[in-house]
Parts: sequence; C-alpha cells; structure tokens
Amino acid sequence: MMKVKIGKIKLKNPVMTASGTFGYAKEFEKLVNLKHIGAIITKTITLNPRQGNPMPRICEASAGMLNAIGLQNEGIDNFLKEKMPYLSKIGAPIIVSISGNNIDEFFILARRLDKIKSISGIELNISCPNINCEGLVAQDTKETYEVVKAVRKITDKTIITKLSPNVTDIVGIAKAAENAGSDAVSLVNTFLGMAIDIDTRKPKLGNITGGLSGPCIKPIALRMVYEASKNINIPVIGIGGIMNANDAIEFMIAGATAIQVGTANFIKPGVCGKIVKGIEAYLKKHKIEKIEDIIGNLKI
Repeated sequence: MMKVKIGKIKLKNPVMTASGTFGYAKEFEKLVNLKHIGAIITKTITLNPRQGNPMPRICEASAGMLNAIGLQNEGIDNFLKEKMPYLSKIGAPIIVSISGNNIDEFFILARRLDKIKSISGIELNISCPNINCEGLVAQDTKETYEVVKAVRKITDKTIITKLSPNVTDIVGIAKAAENAGSDAVSLVNTFLGMAIDIDTRKPKLGNITGGLSGPCIKPIALRMVYEASKNINIPVIGIGGIMNANDAIEFMIAGATAIQVGTANFIKPGVCGKIVKGIEAYLKKHKIEKIEDIIGNLKI
C-alpha cells in the first residue's frame, strides 16, 4: 500500500528525513522507530571537516526558522569511521548527503561512498544557501549538469539532486539534473533570508543571512514541486514545511513520489512516525489501495 521507488531504492513508505534535521539518526533512536521511516538522509558530508558559521546560527521566524549552520561536519573520513557502523544497522535505506567546493570534490566523495554496500543512495547538496561560496551550483543549469554527470560516471547508486528555491526557473534546473543522469530530484532546500535585532541593530545570525524553513515556505515549495513534476520524468521528492500527514499528502497530490521532513523534527522529534501513520489512515479512509494512485493526481 505504502511502497514507493526512488531510483533503485525501494522505500517501505514515502517518508524520508531531510538532511541536517535528523543528525545521524542515533540522536532520534529513542523518539521514533527508525525502521519505520522510508529512508534516512544524513547530515551533509564534505571532503574535509567543516567548523561551520559563527554563532548564533539559528533564530525563529514567523511560522518557521532561519539557520546558518554552514554545513558543520566531521568530514568523510571520520563519517565513515564513526557514523556509518551505526547507520548500516538501522534497517532503513541510508542516503548520504554530500557537498563539495567543486566538481572534483563531489567526484571524490561519491567514489568513496560507492564502495559501501550499506549506503543505498547519494543526495547531492548543490543548494545550501548559507556557506561562503561565489554562487550555488543549483542556480546554474550547466554547473548542475556537470556535477551530476561527474557523480553519475563514478557510481551506480541512486543519485538524488537537491535543488534550490532561490532560482527563477526550477524546471530548467530539474531538467539539467535529469539529463545528466540523476535518478530523482529533491526540492526545495531553504530560502535565503535574514532577521535583525532592532534593539542592537545587528543581524540575528552570525552569518548575517541564513536558510528559511518551516510552514512559511510550504505554499511556494508546493508550487515548485508541482511545476517540476509536470516537466520531468524522474521522481520528485517534496520538501518544505511538512509538519503532518496532510502536508505530506498535499505534496504527493502535487506530484511528489516521496517527501522529506525537516524543521518538524526539531519541534516534534517523533513526527516522522506520526506522518507515516497519518498517510496510512488517509489511504484507508478514502479506500485507496496503492499510494501511487494519489501521486500527481491533482484534479483541475
């Protein structure tokens, strides 16, 4: 009833965790049955360790939050040594999120991960809005194509390309990823935003700007998922303000094959399990035998 497929990955249900909001899963093991999640996506891993951005890194926003973590992580070597042994025993598909400063770094990271059987797929984070770089790969169709193409050459694992909402043509970027060999696209990442303390007249984030997420971005994210899914032939994974099962179902009706839960994990750590149960209840209520029957089934 709930099974979906992303590339070569068979998910028991369409609920995935969004990178950067679920740690390395161990942090949530007492709050949710990890085996019941469709797939777990790790924090984004880089070639070398990253300290991230200066404090403060998080602040509240109306119906959401701003973050400027800056991809803090221990680097690929420590990740494989310290985190993968636990992740490989969870019982849910593991998808590793990676980011590089250039095509070569994406290639090297993918090559390292390609050798590990317990890793089901790779998500290419080409769209983080709060790291110091001259421009996002995900804002340029050619660069998106070249990064995906390079990773496709080195691995047969499922590739998911994570797209930025900070673009004028989400469809063009999605098509570039598809044409380069991506098995799916996930969208959207966070919107670039900022907040100011009016008493000090200083930015509330140490990085000045950060990524906006939460319910406030859902209508825009939903529209982008709808547009992308109509124009490409690979699965779309919906992200953006999904707080409950109803939100998840909306994204699927708009065209998403699966969804990722992000900010909600901070507010209600056990929410992924509740969303799975909520989707199941919806299917039973409406006498829908297969979840595929609602994917892209928007009635206009």
